[in-house]
Amino acid sequence: MFQHVETAPPDAILGLNEAFRNDPNPEKINLSVGVYKDEQGVTPVLKCVKEAEKRLLEGESTKSYLPIDGRAGYNSAVRKLMFGADHEVITSNRAVTVQSPGGTGALRVAGDFIADSFPGASVWLSQPTWPNHPNIFTAAGLGLKTYPYFNKATNGLDFEGMLGALQGAAKGDVVLLHGCCHNPTGIDPTPQQWKAIADLIQEKELLPLLDFAYQGFGDGLSEDAIGLREIARPGQEMLICSSFSKNFGLYNERVGALTAVATCEAEATAVLSQLKKVIRSNYSNPPTHGAAVVETVLTDDSLRATWEDELTHMRDRINGIRKLFVDKISACGIDQDFSFIQQQKGMFSFSGLNQMQVDQLRSEMSIYIVGSGRINVAGISEANVDRLCEGIKKVTS
Repeated sequence: MFQHVETAPPDAILGLNEAFRNDPNPEKINLSVGVYKDEQGVTPVLKCVKEAEKRLLEGESTKSYLPIDGRAGYNSAVRKLMFGADHEVITSNRAVTVQSPGGTGALRVAGDFIADSFPGASVWLSQPTWPNHPNIFTAAGLGLKTYPYFNKATNGLDFEGMLGALQGAAKGDVVLLHGCCHNPTGIDPTPQQWKAIADLIQEKELLPLLDFAYQGFGDGLSEDAIGLREIARPGQEMLICSSFSKNFGLYNERVGALTAVATCEAEATAVLSQLKKVIRSNYSNPPTHGAAVVETVLTDDSLRATWEDELTHMRDRINGIRKLFVDKISACGIDQDFSFIQQQKGMFSFSGLNQMQVDQLRSEMSIYIVGSGRINVAGISEANVDRLCEGIKKVTS
């Protein structure tokens, strides 16, 4: 029966990671897959995570199933981290959260919920967006549309193009927005632009869906939530998919959440029942360990302080690497201007390199970059930045 099954092409990003692992070059550089790395090229386990795990192991008494929507304490902590404990969304009880296996799991649950509850709605994605976004929503049976986001001429946000396209969205359509640290461009709207986006969503009666995977990696925990909190106006409905892979380093624990904000508590309860129905037919209930770690850290003052210090260190390293790269590549005498990279936020950047240049970097120098030219800035270090700049100079000459 399997004879007709064809081999699927490798994932555009994870396939590169596999090719990198098989590359024998001792000087190879991996700037493809989106994981944080320290100066030694290691994805570390945070100290606060280690301490939380120690406490959990010592106090563990059962391996029984979690509820369909996951750990109640974790879900509450997720909402407070995003909105702040005193936000109207929290105090009015019009938000509900379900724990999910990573941000990707949250996106798929959101996709299935939208397909079931809003048949005919289109999902609008930024152009470009994370390559897995179209896969997830197409698999859920949803129609996709795109809005301009990246302006190649300025290496900045095409804000007018974005608003112009979204003016054509129909009432009830879903607009996927990156809450901060846009993947793949690293370009975020300003607070004033977020306000204009929120105004348009309200005026056109659209449903915002925020992919919020990098809180704390841009400017800070509260600063990175400016767009989310601007959209969360009284009575405004929204969906938020959050992840703790990056800011807690819990990549392989798959820790995420989907939060639905309704107009009132009764509607939120109804939405929760539908989300649980989706989850039950998908993975039944989530794993506990990673969420228990996050809950433990966020609800303990000492561990929370340690986490915020460690998160600040990761953010400062990324910002420092951006400056180092811009300084180094400028000193190489390359005609192309890369200064825009220092203005971008988070782990990712659109480098401006084209597919041919990316292929040449991989084949001739074992430097691995996604075909779109997106680079993971956290993969750059003082040890490899000179070789990277040498390679870019070679392919752009």
